[in-house]
Amino acid sequence: MSDLFAATEQQPQRDSGAPRPLADRLRPARLDEVVGQEHLTGPDGALTRLLRAKTLGSLVFWGPPGTGKTTVARLLANETDLHFEQISAIFSGVPDLRKVFDAARKRRMAGQGTLLFVDEIHRFNRAQLDAFLPVMEDGTVTLVGATTENPSFELNAALLSRARVLLFRSLDDAAVAKLLARAEDLTGQALPLTEEARAVLVRMADGDGRAALTLAEEVWRSARPGETLDAEVLQEIVQRRAPIYDKAQEGHYNLISALHKTVRGSDPDAALYYLCRMLDGGEDRLFIARRLVRMAVEDIGLADPQALVVATAAKDAFDFLGSPEGELALAQVTVYLACAPKSNAVYEAYKAATRIAKANGSLPPPRTILNAPTKLMKRMGYGEGYRYDHDEPDAFSGQDYWPERLGRQRFYAPTERGMESRYRDRLAHWEALRRARRGED
Repeated sequence: MSDLFAATEQQPQRDSGAPRPLADRLRPARLDEVVGQEHLTGPDGALTRLLRAKTLGSLVFWGPPGTGKTTVARLLANETDLHFEQISAIFSGVPDLRKVFDAARKRRMAGQGTLLFVDEIHRFNRAQLDAFLPVMEDGTVTLVGATTENPSFELNAALLSRARVLLFRSLDDAAVAKLLARAEDLTGQALPLTEEARAVLVRMADGDGRAALTLAEEVWRSARPGETLDAEVLQEIVQRRAPIYDKAQEGHYNLISALHKTVRGSDPDAALYYLCRMLDGGEDRLFIARRLVRMAVEDIGLADPQALVVATAAKDAFDFLGSPEGELALAQVTVYLACAPKSNAVYEAYKAATRIAKANGSLPPPRTILNAPTKLMKRMGYGEGYRYDHDEPDAFSGQDYWPERLGRQRFYAPTERGMESRYRDRLAHWEALRRARRGED
């Protein structure tokens, strides 16, 4: 175990003559050199304020890869004179943690604190996370955990109650451009790219500073002397970095939420954008198709009953065509749903009816509308007095179908949007007939 953690301190001596990746050579030496996280490291940033107050406390850094989480943790240790200890949840278990905690206790007795940086902290299970609680509480370690996943879902409440969550943002284009300029200053050579190709490289980084510098290294390695790469050649050389999209984690839920809400908000262009983001990220096409069917019934409903038909047809079309031809059917239904009139009247009626059904137990329907297949049931009044609607004027009897104890309820309130206005008029007509029939009775 000592080798695992001692390696970090001994590494500079062992590989001082070895080549180092550009991202490592450009690692900031001070907090104010960190780019893209000014809300944390700027003059009025959250971390800057903590350092001024001389009370750091345990922290959880949450953000995408390549945004500076590890670098900032190292800099915090330097700023606070804490011993920096780094472990990865991928390679460590509870026995490893115990050794780290024992070493931290010895340092504490000698008058030095420990900043324990845990990379990929979300990969620890609940029992392993619980092991941090006592040493966080008594100050044995100042924990700084880094995660790319939403801490609310991946970390337990007990740990989160003892740590402050700080959000690291994806680097914007200006921050990535600043990193590339620093790389050019460090290496003493300009990137051999046209202006358009440089902008493409920035977009390829997808907000990841480490990726941007890795791509820059690839450009320098690949360009011939005196050659300037245009956007097309750049993409051929470095290929395209896969989008940051975890189909099983938060990216999955964020994008499907964005797709659903842009359809609901009747913005076909934004809806197509998020659809293509999901398709490009490798999302299960049938998952998307199922959610589009859900949107048809939840957000459009009877304002355009054809929406459900179109959505299910798109699912069948994708099943029939497969990929990539079938994706066009998903795009078509996405635009159709976004442009369709919207109504959640059926959705709200369903929820209201469900609440009433659950709250009132097994109320029997009126005997009038119950079948009477046996003589006993006939003697008990099952089906007695039932009026067959097709034999009534306007094919409408107006009889009461509700359990006696519950009384008549209203769930469905159709809007005047799209075809639903017809249902509104029809219900109003039936209600007028019902009152008239009851008046006659």
